[in-house]
Amino acid sequence: MRIDFAKLHGLGNDVVVVDNRDRKLTLSAEQIRRFSDRHRGVGFDQLLSLESVPSDSVDFGLNIFNADGGPAEQCGNGARCIGLYIHRLELSRKKEFLLKSSGRTLLVRIERDSLISCDMARPRFEREKIPVVASLETDGRYRLRCAAGEFPVMAVSMGNPHVVLQVDDIRLAPVASVGAQLVNHRYLPEGANVGFMQVIRRDRVALRVYERGVGETLACGTGACAAVVAGQCMGLLDASVTVCLPGGELTVYWGGGTESVWMTGPAEWSFEGTIDL
Repeated sequence: MRIDFAKLHGLGNDVVVVDNRDRKLTLSAEQIRRFSDRHRGVGFDQLLSLESVPSDSVDFGLNIFNADGGPAEQCGNGARCIGLYIHRLELSRKKEFLLKSSGRTLLVRIERDSLISCDMARPRFEREKIPVVASLETDGRYRLRCAAGEFPVMAVSMGNPHVVLQVDDIRLAPVASVGAQLVNHRYLPEGANVGFMQVIRRDRVALRVYERGVGETLACGTGACAAVVAGQCMGLLDASVTVCLPGGELTVYWGGGTESVWMTGPAEWSFEGTIDL
């Protein structure tokens, strides 16, 4: 099976995009794992499959897979990369287009050059929507116990599940050890992306994310959104926040309540190629 693809990245969160609008491509989890292998394949954090949709209200469909071959509901950096892919290949003449992914519809806007904004929809806090089965604490947090200790977390869905921990020093945060223990915690029936957030100022945070099905990545767009939402719920952050990730910076805006979260940041084209799986 020969597959044409493009590789892009958002702040180092690298994705591979395949155009599957003709619906001829079906990949197994094993094939995706081979594709994502950084030594024997192409290497990526997420695979994005651009799909056609039988609807006048939506421009494109989007299927997302993690590097381990499992499906993912959402990918913020991937949404920006798909925006650049559509714009660069002139698949649409619009500067704004709608993507349908796992039941959610995302608005992607080309701002200028490779700067792209995404309407990431409103955050959800209901336990069944995240989902999380732990008991809610009075301050809106949950407590997750693992071998490394007990951790208070804010849980939120950005179309995919997230838990956010506040840390004093992002450089010393136990991302690898604690992240690996919490990502598939028994209180998180579908797993979750685990964010470690240091509040620098009310308009600036540092963040590292251990992603479900991937491990720590250089950037996580939905993780940045979840961190800003969590920080606002804790009374620590303003509406507009710069999120400093290992791969670079994103701007996240949330007006609170039922308003959508907006994320703005760069997307970069790496290369195109063909792989034989």
